[in-house]
This record gives sequence, C-alpha cells and structure tokens, in this order.
Amino acid sequence: MKTTPLFLGFTMLTGLAATSCADQQPDELPNILWLTSEDNSPFAGCYGDEFATTPNLDQLASEGFLYTHAYANAPVCAPARNTIITGVYANSGGHQHMRSYYPKSELIHFLPQFLREKGYYCTNNHKEDYNMAAGQLHDIWDESSREAHYKNRENGQPFFAVFNTNISHESSIHKTIPTEQLRHQPDEVKLPSYHPDTPEMRHDWAQYYDKVEDMDAWVGKQLQALDEAGLAENTIVFYFGDHGGVLGRSKRFVYESGTHVPFIIRIPERYKHLFPAKKPGAKIDRLISFVDLAPTLLSIAGIPIPEYMQGKAFLGKQKTADPEYAYMFRGRMDERYDMSRAVRDQQFRYIRNYMPYRIYGQHINYLWKAPSMPSWEQAYLKGQCNPAQSAFWEPKPVEELYDTEKDPWEVHNLANDPNYSETLERLRKANKDWVSQIYDSGFIPEAERQLLADGQSVYDLLRTNQIPLKAIIDAAELATLGRKDKLPQLVQLLDHENESVRYWAATGLLILRADAREAQPKLEQVLDDSSVSVSIIAAEALYYLGEKEKALTTLLAALKHPSPFARTHALNVIDYTHEFTSTIQEALFQMVRKFEDDKSPDRYDLRVVEWLLDKNQVDRSNLTLNSAK
Repeated sequence: MKTTPLFLGFTMLTGLAATSCADQQPDELPNILWLTSEDNSPFAGCYGDEFATTPNLDQLASEGFLYTHAYANAPVCAPARNTIITGVYANSGGHQHMRSYYPKSELIHFLPQFLREKGYYCTNNHKEDYNMAAGQLHDIWDESSREAHYKNRENGQPFFAVFNTNISHESSIHKTIPTEQLRHQPDEVKLPSYHPDTPEMRHDWAQYYDKVEDMDAWVGKQLQALDEAGLAENTIVFYFGDHGGVLGRSKRFVYESGTHVPFIIRIPERYKHLFPAKKPGAKIDRLISFVDLAPTLLSIAGIPIPEYMQGKAFLGKQKTADPEYAYMFRGRMDERYDMSRAVRDQQFRYIRNYMPYRIYGQHINYLWKAPSMPSWEQAYLKGQCNPAQSAFWEPKPVEELYDTEKDPWEVHNLANDPNYSETLERLRKANKDWVSQIYDSGFIPEAERQLLADGQSVYDLLRTNQIPLKAIIDAAELATLGRKDKLPQLVQLLDHENESVRYWAATGLLILRADAREAQPKLEQVLDDSSVSVSIIAAEALYYLGEKEKALTTLLAALKHPSPFARTHALNVIDYTHEFTSTIQEALFQMVRKFEDDKSPDRYDLRVVEWLLDKNQVDRSNLTLNSAK
C-alpha cells in the first residue's frame, strides 16, 4: 500500500493519561465495523419505542452500549457525512449547503487516510456523499464500491469497514404500499403532536416503521456475517443512523426529530479498557455528535488527534471530559435557502433562526414526494390544523427553546417565558461562541462566498484576514432580533465596506417589514449594490414596503447572474411574492436558455423554475430542465 506523510506540519494533540487498564490492553489493533442506516431517528425497542420491531438492534444494545444523547450535526446526509469523514463541522469547512461541491482545505484529511497510515485496510460499501469537490475524493479508501469488503484485506491486517443501507431512506415512502401489505397498521400509529391526523400521514408513518424493521433485519445479517467469519471477538461494532427522519419536520430540520440518532457500540471483552461503563448493556448519557467520530477512532487506534479536528474523543486514551453541549446547523436544503443553528445540553434545545422571514414548510421538490407532505399542507390551508400543527407553515420565531424531557416533540417554545430566561441566555451565548470559534461560513451568502473563495477552500478563506467574520456575525445577530429601535444601526450598516455586513443589514430591514419604512430611500440605493446578494435581499424588503415594480425588476435582473446560487436566491424570492406575470415567465425561459450549456451538478435554480412553472400551470415540455441531483 502506497502511503504519504499525512501528519507532516500538523500540530498534534498529546495523548491523555492512560486508563487504569492500560497494562491490560491487547497488542493488536481492533477491527472496526460501522453499520449505518439512512434517515432514521431512534425508532427502536431498545430506545423505548414499543411500536418498532427491531430485535437485532435490541440484541446489539444488550451486548453493547446505547448512547441516549447522540446527534447528527446536520439533519441531512451530505453535510452530516462531510462532518463525519473530516472531524470538522461542515459549516466550518464551507460544506453545509445540501448538496454542494466546494473544495476542501489541504490542511484537512479524511479519517480513513489516518487509519490507512496506521495499517488498517479501509473499505466503504458504498455511499460516500461527502459534499465536496469530486476531484478531492480519490484514494480515500482501499475500496469504495458495492463490492468493498473487509474480507479482501491481507491476512492479519486490521480493518475499518463501513456498510451503509438505504432501506430506511426517505425515498422508501415515496411509493405507497397497499395497507393490507403493511406489517405496522396505520390506525395504530401514535402521531407526533405536530402532525395532523390525515390518512396519508398515518400510512406514511406505518410504512416507514416497516422499513425500519427491514433495516433492522439488514443489521442482523451484517452481524451474522461477522460472526461466521470468526471476527466478532476482535471487532468493535458501531451502529448509527446518519441523521433523523423521515417524515415532515424531521429530516432537514434542527429539531430532535431531525438530529437525534440511534447510536450503539459493541466492544469485545478483550478491549474492555475501552468500555464507557462497567459492563455491556449500559446506557450512556454523554452528549456525542458526528464531529466526535473521527477523533474517537483515532483515539481507539492510538493515533494522535490533529489540532484542527473540532470534535472530542469519547473512547480511548484521548477521551475527553463529557462536553456540556452538542451543536447543529441547517443551511440551504436543495433549492431552498434557510439558516438555523442549534445548541443542546442534556435537557434543553436552543434554536437560532437567522432567516425567520421564511417558513419551515418551504416547498422542496424531493420532500413533497412523500404523500404525507401535501396532505399536511392541504390540512393547514383548509384550517384543519391546531397551533402546534400550523407552526410549520407560519413565520418562524427568531429563537426557540425546548425542554426536551417534558416536551419531546418540541412544540412548546419557552424562549419568551421569563422562567427560562437564564437558560435562554446561556444557550444563546453558547451558540454565539460556537459559530465564532469554528469560523462558521454560513454567515456569508453562498453566491458571495463562491466569488470570494475563487477556487480556494472556504475553510482557508475564513482563516485569512480578508473576511471580517466577527463583524459579519455581530451584524447577523443584531439584524435578526427584529427590533425597531435598532433601525438606525441597520441603516448605518448598509454603508459598511463588507458586502456580508450589508447583506445582514438589509435582512434586518426585511424582517422589520413596515417598521422599516424610514429606510426605504437607503434600500433603493442598494438595489445597485456591487453584491448581488445585497441587491436581492434589498429588493425583497422593498417589495413588502410597496415598491413592487422596482423589486421585481431587480430580481429578474439577478436571473442573468452567472452564479446559479444568486439565481436560486432570486427565484426563491420571486416565488414568495406569488407574482407571476408574462414578463416573469419570459424571464424564466430566457434564464433557462441562457445557461442551458451549464451542466454543473448544482443547478438548483432549475428546480425552482420547475416548481414555479408547475405551480402556475405553465407547460414546460419545450424546456430542457436538467436540474441538480
């Protein structure tokens, strides 16, 4: 195996003090088997779900350690997997938008590369989806394909093997299975309090539980194969879901339902020095998240953890003290822009919504393929939803705070309850500290970020002196408060030299709506801003101040911009105005034809065009709309 000196120039963390069992550690490295399932929350008997049929996961939990507070840092696959494979939050590396293809910093290496340097045979069967430039994804694994398997290693070589199943993926409920063929019955489903009781909702839930049962059987087969190969006694098994899911308000959203995942580790007796509790069968309440996986595996393998990794090892000699918080993020979800950050401790979840002017229920083409989604939307439009069920379709609060022990479905927002003011302030500060410490790239509009980076990694860009990130984050925090008394500061910030600061200033005026009337002349000036993102957000603010013609003229001009992300942003705004004239239709057609030779994989602008034409019943058969996958 050809190797390269991955660690040259790194500042390494020193190993922590050895455990009291260090002298009992076996000489050989343990094999490591990862079993991952897609799009599923902890719907398993071992997690207390009596409706679930998961005998294999339940058995695995009895033989291993079940983590009660395990989290995906992103509620969707590609950014979550990016975080796993690097040990760096995707929003720190510039990879939080779903799905995107930006370059990775050369300072950051992939987890399997470290293990291969140590002598591990590393295989992946077979999903990657690491949310970064394709040119950087070569030679990560010894094998990465449907045929990849630990059995292909050399005799005596330790392995790190990943097997992934999409049985429980969101797409599993896109095609309805006849009720009589289901094993879990719709009328027995206990619906979350935020879901209306529609036939489609009940059926999708029941069908999904069938898929979870099928996924559990797959786990059983993988464990049986390990046993039959005689490898169970020297292989550490990890099982986890790649994020929560899968019905509406779970996957893609930074609630418990979108980020809390099942997570079980089985450790053979010969590696008992790694046990997180005295004996198997225990439940571990330490907060862990995907950013912790890479450093944990390095710790298990005796590899020094590089300083750039942002997670904390939860096993091995380099295990850290239990963290106080876990952090999560939400960025663009396919063709729809949004931005939320979340922090949770053992009891409370705090969410900061940086785009509170957007509802959670933005139409996403792929999400709407599940029959339950249009049924929920129609129930709301018909006035059949209670306040908890309606919240998804109404403007978001800037801040959300939930007691997850008393309110597991997170429908009672405590952010304005004075009894929780200290908790709110503590978690608000934790969020601000986190986004500042990791250089959160989400505070720079995607179109601007792409232009500024100019082929450089966003991770590297933000660690230069070119970007005043503190000023940008401060502007975002100020702007999203929605306070009229901050109007003079927002107007002043429209003259800031940095385009992202100006973007957030305009965002603040958009949030104020009619209360920003005094700022109208200044907003009209920035319609011609050098930044297209500032122009677009200013146009939206002006639209709601009654300057519809000026706003739409600016938005249609943005459809000619070379960046597909600028066009997607503008198209989002056009959709939310509910304006659709012959002029707008022709502008859409011109945009499609102007960029028809652009075959890049991030053509989310075309997805919005598809939606706008379908929504307004316009024939699009004569257009070629090869939108992003």
